[in-house]
Amino acid sequence: MLKLYIGNKNYSSWSMRPWVLLKQAGIPFEEIMVRFDSFDAGSQFKNAIGQVSPTGKVPALVDGDLAIWDTLAIAEYLAEKFPEKHLWPQDPKARAIARSVCAEMHSGFVALRTHCGVNIEAQLADVGALIWRDQPAVRADVQRLVEMWTALLDKHGGPMLFGEFSIADAYFAPVCSRLTTFALPVPEHIKAYVERVLALPGVAAWVQGALAEKDFAAFEEPYRLHR
Repeated sequence: MLKLYIGNKNYSSWSMRPWVLLKQAGIPFEEIMVRFDSFDAGSQFKNAIGQVSPTGKVPALVDGDLAIWDTLAIAEYLAEKFPEKHLWPQDPKARAIARSVCAEMHSGFVALRTHCGVNIEAQLADVGALIWRDQPAVRADVQRLVEMWTALLDKHGGPMLFGEFSIADAYFAPVCSRLTTFALPVPEHIKAYVERVLALPGVAAWVQGALAEKDFAAFEEPYRLHR
């Protein structure tokens, strides 16, 4: 059986992507949680995940003697291993665009990821209001998301970005969580898409797991002293 190594569900946006993809697609896997204690070289987290991933980061997917340690590479591997699941859109042009937007998320939206870390348990509307006021790069990132999602939803008719659920929706699930946690302002049709993503069984299961952790990593939450 596939093994997926992940970090804390409350914080780990990169872990969330392949976990949601596997869960939503109905692909069996074993979850192996590697709790965040710190990201220092000698931390328990680094020592544990370093035995699986050469980068010392989560997620990592293990299939027999093969380990894959990049989120987008994991998604591509799953799409090839389970072609019947149609994890990418079947239309070649739509598939190319889906890969493009996932790659854009993979390397971009730095301001949003920096200032609005995934924290599923928290409700940080006040923090979000300050970020929105003081961080023009965050506003620019959100505007790009709104433009991207609007174009895709209009073109493919929803309910997901490419009609049916795909890797792209799994890839943007942590973004939907960020927008919700920090109550960042988006148009109503974007809010509706966010709500549909968060209601997906795979996403809801991840959220439920995050809420059950009852863990607090101070280095992940510079904006508060306790949970």
